[in-house]
Amino acid sequence: MLEEDDDQILEELESVVILFAGDSGDGMQTVGELFTDTCAHSGFNMSTLPDYPAEIRAPAGTIAGVSGFQVHLGSAPVLSGGDAAEVLIAMNPAALNANLDRVVPGGMIVVNIGAFTDENIRMAEFESNPLDDEVLNERFEIVKVNLNELTKHALADMDLKMKDKMRCKNFFALGFMFWVYHQPLTDTLNFLEKKWGKKRPQLVEANAKALRGGHNYGETYEGARNRYQIAKTQVKPGVYRKISGNQAIAYGLVAASQACARPLTYPSYPITPATSILETLAALKHFNVKTIQAEDEIAAAGIALGASWAGDLAVTGTSGPGMCLKSEFLGLAVITELPMVICNVQRAGPSTGLPTKVEQADLLQAIYGRHGECPLPVVSCSTPGDGYYAAIEAVRIAIKYKTPVILLSDAYVANGSEPWRVPSVEDLPDLRVEEAEEPKDGEKYLPYKRDPETLARKLAFPGQKGNEHRIGGLEKNESGAISYSPDNHEEMVNLRAKKIQGIAKSYEPIKINGKAKGKVLVLGWGGTYGAITAAMNNLIAEGYPVASVHIHHLFPLPLDLKDILNSYDKVLIPELNSGQLNMMIRAEYLIDTISYPKVKGQPFTVTEITTKVLELLN
Repeated sequence: MLEEDDDQILEELESVVILFAGDSGDGMQTVGELFTDTCAHSGFNMSTLPDYPAEIRAPAGTIAGVSGFQVHLGSAPVLSGGDAAEVLIAMNPAALNANLDRVVPGGMIVVNIGAFTDENIRMAEFESNPLDDEVLNERFEIVKVNLNELTKHALADMDLKMKDKMRCKNFFALGFMFWVYHQPLTDTLNFLEKKWGKKRPQLVEANAKALRGGHNYGETYEGARNRYQIAKTQVKPGVYRKISGNQAIAYGLVAASQACARPLTYPSYPITPATSILETLAALKHFNVKTIQAEDEIAAAGIALGASWAGDLAVTGTSGPGMCLKSEFLGLAVITELPMVICNVQRAGPSTGLPTKVEQADLLQAIYGRHGECPLPVVSCSTPGDGYYAAIEAVRIAIKYKTPVILLSDAYVANGSEPWRVPSVEDLPDLRVEEAEEPKDGEKYLPYKRDPETLARKLAFPGQKGNEHRIGGLEKNESGAISYSPDNHEEMVNLRAKKIQGIAKSYEPIKINGKAKGKVLVLGWGGTYGAITAAMNNLIAEGYPVASVHIHHLFPLPLDLKDILNSYDKVLIPELNSGQLNMMIRAEYLIDTISYPKVKGQPFTVTEITTKVLELLN
């Protein structure tokens, strides 16, 4: 559909995928987030895919140093960051070379021709200037903009060093894209004023001028075919905001803290990509939140366990390498049966691996990676907004069953963003549980006396008169006394395991996307949700006998899962690892499931899932 706007042609789109790319110092993450914020405020559905190097300042001008931010906008529900970009903003030759294969044929490529020097072309591993390539110009709509010179011109009257002026070229590019997609500048101007207005007013003025300069340039530019706008979105009434996975987990933890009436203590050691949970919670002290930047991962886990013993809601966060260091304290948490949540935001490993890329390779570590008979529940979140609900569920299990709980997220979910309908405070579950009371005359507190239904013990907190007891890593009997009895040890091991297995009785029934029986079922977990669901929605709409299930409880597994899996001829399990859930399902249910692994540091695309399912159907 075409609409007129100030004598400009506006072509209406159902969806578009836009990719900002440049050097890691070009501010691509910043302008990508600002573009997304504005589009979110305009009411579009969206999902983002930040993609950046691990180095703080990777080698400038090289492919290894390219930082990208992809956003998928649409009028219908958007479930993934997009398979391929219709628009690429390339700030230099390296950004162009790194992302050419991610642009659809016929797509628009906005290139900063001011950066296409002989040296930059060579560092980007081009043999000659790609902008002179006839094939490239025929395959894509190349929009050549000299961002360097235009930014200089826009800031000509400002008393700034040239390198400082050049740092504003990302805002010039942002202003141009706001013009192309018919978006206002107001949100970005407000951001600049709020962030730097008091301390660095000159920086605000420079970026604002560059932003307006880019927008004004669009008004006079004749090289692009059209301006565009996204069709209006029909959404459920409510208050919406853009949220990332890590923000959602942080807010979920605060909500859970209020719901269980316990102050939140969050000790953590900074590690990519989990750090922003700590940063978000540090700004929420007014909700009775205590954050501690610990000296290392071991200290963070120990502080959390001590806070739990003292009666707080104890949570710590990390990524894969940190989980290794926390494992000893996890064993202590299991044997003492103290509630605690450990957030593991997975990244590509092993070791430092690809710390800014996505992977789901910590599943077996979460379930089995401890010494002794040491079972504990594992919960995962599937989208950025789902992090809020997954955090509340992890706290529910930890508090009710007196156990540490691992909450698995991943870099794709943690760094990605989506529109999120802010829940009502009235909808918060009541997570409060009864703990040990001051004993009556003649009674004695038995630390490991268990609730007959949940097998959970009741906690007595320091300072409760008459409830003094021993706690520690040695095996104990019901009274809390150290016991070396073989029979007692076996009984306690079995009771702890039975308690964890019993948690599955408290789950909600699994939701099936599609018919309850069919040819192919796609089983997923974690951040694969978007690609799987989008692919299956398309195939279901076309009449294929397929369905999908996404599980959030990875240990213990849901009680209704086996019957669901047996209702389909084939079960496909896509994972961003070498097939870890597939191995678990085959071992648990003796079902001949089909593994679909991917270990490239990148999420699945909708096309990959669709192609694999069609292959199985055929």
